[in-house]
Amino acid sequence: MKENSEEKQSIFATEPIGRLIVKFAVPCVISLVVNALYNIVDQIFIGWGVGYLGNGATNIVFPITIIALALAVLIGDGGAAFLSLKLGKGDAESVKKGLANSIVMVVIAGVLILVVFLAFMDPILTLFGATDALRDYAREYGYVIAIGLPFTMISTALNAMIRVDGSPKFAMFSMLLGAAINTVFDPIFIFVFGMGVRGAAIATVMGQVASFIVSVVYIPRFKTIQLNKSAFRLSGRICGNIHSLGVSSFITQIAITIVMVLFNNLLKNYGATSVYGSEIPLTAMGIVMKVNQIMLSVLVGIAIGAQPVIGFNYGSKNFARVKKAFLIAIAAAETVAVICFFIFQFAPMAIVYLFGSEEGLYNEFAVKCFRIFLMLCPLNGFQTVAAIYLQAIGKPVKSAIVTLSRQIVFLVPVAIILPIYMGVTGVLWSGPVADALAFVLSFFLIMYEMKQLKHSAQECEKENYGRSE
Repeated sequence: MKENSEEKQSIFATEPIGRLIVKFAVPCVISLVVNALYNIVDQIFIGWGVGYLGNGATNIVFPITIIALALAVLIGDGGAAFLSLKLGKGDAESVKKGLANSIVMVVIAGVLILVVFLAFMDPILTLFGATDALRDYAREYGYVIAIGLPFTMISTALNAMIRVDGSPKFAMFSMLLGAAINTVFDPIFIFVFGMGVRGAAIATVMGQVASFIVSVVYIPRFKTIQLNKSAFRLSGRICGNIHSLGVSSFITQIAITIVMVLFNNLLKNYGATSVYGSEIPLTAMGIVMKVNQIMLSVLVGIAIGAQPVIGFNYGSKNFARVKKAFLIAIAAAETVAVICFFIFQFAPMAIVYLFGSEEGLYNEFAVKCFRIFLMLCPLNGFQTVAAIYLQAIGKPVKSAIVTLSRQIVFLVPVAIILPIYMGVTGVLWSGPVADALAFVLSFFLIMYEMKQLKHSAQECEKENYGRSE
């Protein structure tokens, strides 16, 4: 155990930084992109098999899934952090209770979410922006998706803790299997059996159940934890600790839900007074945001790949490697973001056609969405890495400010104000305005931290020079 720890430390301190970042980033990028593709696959097949109204319905239902995932990461990420801390301290009893309590909590949360959404589906769909034209499709899709929520919540929470147990590839396999099943059965249910949006939902749930089974099978195989019945008795103190450690991930997911619900209602209301109507803006923007999520998944994966390198070297006061890791991560993230920018600006129809063959006003508004809403997406590379960097050096409050500035602090008020003067197009312009403001904020925070880093490096040099004297 000690040799492994020393070897790991040696790698962080001596191995080429670019190679280290690639090593840690690739599995994370794959997992995040697979997760983002889950709903996009549904939309591609629904777009060709049902039409844009079917896709609009999935956008209405999507916040339901995000709320469920928010609760899953609250428990799963919090449980994973709790396990890491207790494993480091050698507290075997707390480790057992932490895992078992997390499992009990996510099962209870999954059942409650299922009951609430099944009982109040219609008012929830109205709240999320359903129009009369979309409601039947959304109801048909939503009832099936709700049944799969407990399964996806449990597998999501368990996978976070499986990674902590030292089996990231097993957790990744669980996600890949679910995505593969969804991709295979989507076209079968939609085109062969003619089941429409219900068929897409059934394929999604089948994938979620498969991921759930794989994750549950791992429970008795935990390398570092041996569970017993008494560990499953809920402890208020342990549950509280888990929630406090997972609240940051929860807030991030809930922020996504708030933005999606707000945008759905703004697009519905302002779209109704435009030539596009309510359904076209709802559908087109939903597709744009999900495609954008793929780019963001890659950016976050790169940043997370740099996080342990930055954190270790910052703790060991090797500030030159900290700065180098930050700059390499920025360069990689910006490269991805700029490539995506050129695709969004110069080939948006290539993406739009993936989701079905439409024409006229739909294509016109979809192109507008890509070109306007994602106009300043290259700035997202810097902002994403900046947030993870601040987290890695022990500045969680500043990290949260950077993360939420674009998602909530700037985007929400701008999205509410601009449409008053610009109509439905104002919703689109809220994207680049929020991106610009969030970039300025993160830039100044990072410049301040770079000055602090330089000062710390100079202090270390003085100390080392004094010792050599």
